[in-house]
Amino acid sequence: QVQLVESGGGLVQPGGSLSLSCAAAGFTVSNYFMTWYRQAPGKERELVAGLTSAGLTNYADSVKGRFTISRDNVKNTVYLQMNSLKPEDTAVYYCRRSDWPTLWGQGTQVTVSS
Repeated sequence: QVQLVESGGGLVQPGGSLSLSCAAAGFTVSNYFMTWYRQAPGKERELVAGLTSAGLTNYADSVKGRFTISRDNVKNTVYLQMNSLKPEDTAVYYCRRSDWPTLWGQGTQVTVSS
């Protein structure tokens, strides 16, 4: 079955770190443009980070220098390392295969609060 399963979300204090994982099944992540999105309450879903099949990365200005997207080809998993977290990073984070046919994961909640 072709699917993406995110994990690693949770509650963290401002300034803390979290690492999200996106495990893929049924396809090889290194062959696709993989992305992380997030959606905060009352806001539209927004692109956070992207990783091309060639290994190029891009980031939203709001997370540049704090977040890092990467992948492990052996584990067929994409990661999002989030450092120096802020309350405004609170959202549901989604992994997405952004090449056709697109595919979304179910999302994982990240809450940044003291």
